[in-house]
Formats: sequence, C-alpha cells, structure tokens
Amino acid sequence: MLGEGVPRSGGGEGRRCWQPVAGSWQPEEGPGRGISRREFLGAVAAGLAAPALVGCAPKTERPLAGGFVDDGGARGHRLRDGVRFPAPRRRERVPVVVVGGGIAGLSAGWQLRRRGFGDFVLLELEAQAGGNARWGENEVSAYPWAAHYVPLPGRESTLVRELFEELGVYAGGAWPEEMLVYEPQERLYRWGRWHEGLEEALAETAAERAEFRRFHERMRDLRATGEFTLPLALGARPSPLDSLSMAAWLDAEGFRTPALRWYVDYACRDDYGALARETSAWAGIHYFAARPPEHEARGPLAWPEGNGWVVRRLLARLGERVRTGSMVHRVERRGRGARVLAGETEYLCDAVVFAAPGFLASRLVEDAPAVDFVYSPWFTANLTLERWPAEHGFPPAWDNVLHDSPGLGYVVATHQTPRTHTERSVWTYYAALAHQPPLQARAALLSATWRGLADVVLADLERAHPDLRRCVTRLDVQRLGHAMVRPTPGFLASPARRALVESGGPVFYAHSDLSGLSLFEEAQYRGVTAAERALAWLAGG
Repeated sequence: MLGEGVPRSGGGEGRRCWQPVAGSWQPEEGPGRGISRREFLGAVAAGLAAPALVGCAPKTERPLAGGFVDDGGARGHRLRDGVRFPAPRRRERVPVVVVGGGIAGLSAGWQLRRRGFGDFVLLELEAQAGGNARWGENEVSAYPWAAHYVPLPGRESTLVRELFEELGVYAGGAWPEEMLVYEPQERLYRWGRWHEGLEEALAETAAERAEFRRFHERMRDLRATGEFTLPLALGARPSPLDSLSMAAWLDAEGFRTPALRWYVDYACRDDYGALARETSAWAGIHYFAARPPEHEARGPLAWPEGNGWVVRRLLARLGERVRTGSMVHRVERRGRGARVLAGETEYLCDAVVFAAPGFLASRLVEDAPAVDFVYSPWFTANLTLERWPAEHGFPPAWDNVLHDSPGLGYVVATHQTPRTHTERSVWTYYAALAHQPPLQARAALLSATWRGLADVVLADLERAHPDLRRCVTRLDVQRLGHAMVRPTPGFLASPARRALVESGGPVFYAHSDLSGLSLFEEAQYRGVTAAERALAWLAGG
C-alpha cells in the first residue's frame, strides 16, 4: 500500500526560515517568505516543490519514507472510462443491498439492525470501510485520513446522541472528558509565531474586534430563525441567501476587514473545500449558525484515529454483513426489486440503499436522476515524527492553522493520548485545492508524484517549523479527487438534489451529497432515513 522511502533530491534557493525582528518573529526578506498560493498550486500541478521553497533551513535531514495510500481511484476510473465487466458467476438473494461503506452506508446498516432487520449486505469498494472516516495506525499512534472529529450534537441531532448512547459515550447528558478535545484546542501561526485560538489572533485592532462581534451577533440572529439546523432537512427552506455567494453576502452586510474575510474563507475551505466566493451564502452561514456556541466551546469529540473510532464500532455491530473489496458496477431495476452487480456476484434484492457519492449514481444506477453537483478535490498527508520540531509562541494544540497558507494546517493524533508528553507523534495535514477549477485541480492531483506532494506539505509547514525535515521519518499521502460535495450558490434549490432526495423505490439514496454538506450529522441522517424508506418499501409502502 505504501511506497519505498527515497532520499530527498534537489537543492536550490530559499527554503523558508525566520528571524526575530523588533521583538517579534517576522519573515526574512527575500527567500524567507511563506509558500504562496501560486507556488502551492504550481507545485501540485508539476508534482514538484517549487525551487524557491528550499535552501535556507539546515541542510541535514532524515531520509523520508512514504507513498500514496490506495484511494480506490484506479478502480473508480474503470467506471468513468466505461470498462466492460465480466458476467457474474454466482447469484445471491438478499432483501436489502447497501452500496457504499462510508458513514451514510454504515448508518443505514446500523438503523436496519436497530429495527431488528438483519438480512442485508453492505458492499464497499475499498479494502477498508469508512469512506472519509477511514483511519490508519502505526507504532506511534492511530490517526485519521480525513474526518477527525464529531461536534457535540445540538437538540435536533437526536440520532447522533442515540448512536453515542449505544456506544457508551453519552449518558445522562454527560460526555466523557477523555473524548472531548484536550486543551489547547487550536492555535494560529501568524507574524512568525504561534498564537492561542483563531479569532483572538486575527482580531488585533478595535475595529477588527468590533466587526467580529457584529458578525457573531448576526449569526446569533440567524440561528434564532430555526432555518439552520443539523440535520439540514429539519429546518432548511427556500431562501434568497442560497442565490448569493458567501463573499457577496459579506459585501452586502458591510463586513470588510481582511481578518474576518480570511476567517470566513478559511471556514468555507475547511468544511466545503471551496472559497467563500464559490460557496452559497446559506451554506456559509450554516457553518456558523447551525451549532450552538456553548456546544462548540465544550467539544468536539475526538480520538487519535478521528472518526475511525466510530467506524470501528459500527463495523463490529454489522459484522460479516459488510463486504469490502466489492466494487458495484451496475444497479438495475427488476420489477419491484433490483439487480446489483458487484465483481463476479449478482445480488437480487427488493431494495437498494445507495450510499455512494451522488456523481456515481448516473454511472451505476439504471434511470438514475442526473446530478450537477460540484466536488472538491483534496489531499491529506500523515507525517510520522521522531521528535517535535522547535516551537515559537503558544504551545502545540490539537488543531494547528497557518495564516495565509493555501493548506488548512494539521491536527495532532497524539494530542488525545493521556500522556502529558510524547516524544514521537503523527500529524495529519489537510489541503483543499480550492483555488483552481475542480477539474483542473483533479488532473493536477492525479499527475502529481508522491515526492512532489511530500515536498509541498513540508514546504508549507516549514514556515512554522524550519527544522521539520530533520524530525519527519515518514510521510504518506492520500489523494481525494471527489472528497466532498461543494454547496455552490443554488444548491439548496437544486432540482438534481431534490430528485435524489425524493427518488422512489426500489433505490433509495443515502449520502451526505443529498444535503450538500459533507458533515457527520448529515451522512448519518441520510443513511438512517434511506434505511427507514427501504423497510417501508419492503412492507409494501
């Protein structure tokens, strides 16, 4: 699964380094600058780190091992390319087939089991179920590959609470302290040093602090309308906000300060993989207005392996019903039932819960509604560190963000360990390729080399950690060409989205794409709802 380690090649000018200037940390003139968006995107497109990003830090570094994690892209592209699949050699009769083993599919299986219905199979393309909640593990720690926390549920998120009650996490309104993110939760790298929190470091002047206060007051008022809920379906209604971009809404509301604009743009990249100018204002506001602020202050829930902790326990409950390495390549209607082809097996069933991403529906499902969704390409990387790099300013946090970085920063897997200090650690780095058109970004991501993307990651993080290359021994990369649906303006009223939500049997759609928001609560809700509809269909409803 992982490639062989190779020594780093190349030299050149200008690896970033920092010098203390006038009592604070400032970038050096010339080569000591941070990686720019243009350099970042150019490096991804070329599969090589830009020459201007190397040279200033100490030249001694460890040999770097690593490679690409299998993301199923090669198998998925067989569907895209119209490859013919062999005729099935065996037939199996089963009442319900769940297609897709991400949180939506696993939640559908969880709900079927809760209802006392066990005669189903769940088919997953990958060797490991979990979708964006998959995880890895090495001798240092378990770690996430993407989704790494679950916010404390609000009053509408009853299914989340029911799940965690069953898992022994939530009882009598209390959450276990060891599963709430330890302090410090987050920090921001700006002006050459780390600062506590995000807003605190961004809002430096009285005018900036006033604008942040006004922004949160506006979010409080919008929250009070009841329109912004989790799950979305419980409150969403047609809204003029969906016809605007989030950037246009900020303009209309008179929010001007660069600090707030960067903060909102970062939030859109973080949750949607899109810039504020390409995100529906409704979705942008939902990010800030859907969750009670007191819950955000107490949470979220997190584990070293991220949401893989939840996946492990769902898989234990579903057992042999989950069949990994099972690539579904056709779903056809057969009277009131369906025929599902996966590898060499033909499944004859009464209902299908289609929990794979929406863009696959038109390739797999006979007469599926056409979708016009936009998908955000990402890549993530897990860095194994033999020791911690030097630090300047506020100490390490769980979530570590670099200001004005084209990446999204990193989370620390070992932050949730009970030990007060760990010499070795694993960091999970996130990058949403939001600054390019998605088709162009996907092509660049597919053609990039592991070595090139590894250098992009290290060059970005070296701004805050100049000695990082002497600390990292392994860096593995996962490419996610269609990481998440992007809630562009008009997504809420999209006929394509509504067609999937309202589609009748025997195929019931069950992915967070149906919400337009790639969130745990949405994936769980859609999976449970589709499972309920499938059971009603079996009962003749």
